[in-house]
Amino acid sequence: MAQNLHTVDVIAGSDPIAFGDRLLVYMRKSLANPAGSGAGAAVVVPLGSLNLPPNAMVFAAPSQDATCYITRPGGVLTVNLAPRLATSTLVAGTFDLLILA
Repeated sequence: MAQNLHTVDVIAGSDPIAFGDRLLVYMRKSLANPAGSGAGAAVVVPLGSLNLPPNAMVFAAPSQDATCYITRPGGVLTVNLAPRLATSTLVAGTFDLLILA
């Protein structure tokens, strides 16, 4: 069951939210990511189809020294993690995810 949120102010100058009468929030902590196959190798974590509007904002924060980017191939939300340094190898770890729409 969704938790009702009573007051959200959209600050002047902000991009509009997806729905005029509500803010969608999806938050997951400590989602698992696999280890990389070697130095510089990225890992891909498919999260499935979350039925998000196209202007949803997705934030991911890895628990290790890595960069991340989000893709939606075929409508499937995917978190891609890569080591920040080409000589580093990702270990099995976690990342936090926040989606706002």
